Amino acid sequence: MSIIVRPAVYADLPAILAIYNDAVANTTAIWNETPSDLAGRTAWFEERIAAGFPVLVADEDGMALGYATYGPFRPHEGYRHTAELSIYVRADLRGRGVGKALLGRLVDEAAARGVHVLVGGIEAANESSIRLHAAFGFQNCGVLPQVGTKFGRWLDLLFMVKVLDGNAPPAPKG
Repeated sequence: MSIIVRPAVYADLPAILAIYNDAVANTTAIWNETPSDLAGRTAWFEERIAAGFPVLVADEDGMALGYATYGPFRPHEGYRHTAELSIYVRADLRGRGVGKALLGRLVDEAAARGVHVLVGGIEAANESSIRLHAAFGFQNCGVLPQVGTKFGRWLDLLFMVKVLDGNAPPAPKG
């Protein structure tokens, strides 16, 4: 595969929507149970871009094979240097390097944009995602047991964290 990772554009939204809805319907990677529509994914995309967050796609011959982004970890000011990431890959291409290409570029983007810590919230039984994050230096920081549910079972949430820089915290405001 000759994958390039690039910023997403509006033309990628139908493929992003299909990847998202497949993950909703068939995986525990997304804990939503309701599929989205193109208007919903467009609004999500525009909100990410307006807030200054990247939305990246893995592209081969003009086709989006997967996507990645990050956004706020929590809404309070004290978390403003921490972001939570999301990576989703087309079902038939998982395990073929698409996620690796996306995560590598997303880590670089986050570091370049001044993110101090990236957090991955991963369903604790998702061994392939755990291995992917560990390969990029993310550390297991603990599991929140049974905090979610999907497909009629409780889900555990594993947090994996990567500190991107060793800078001292910024001075307080005021």
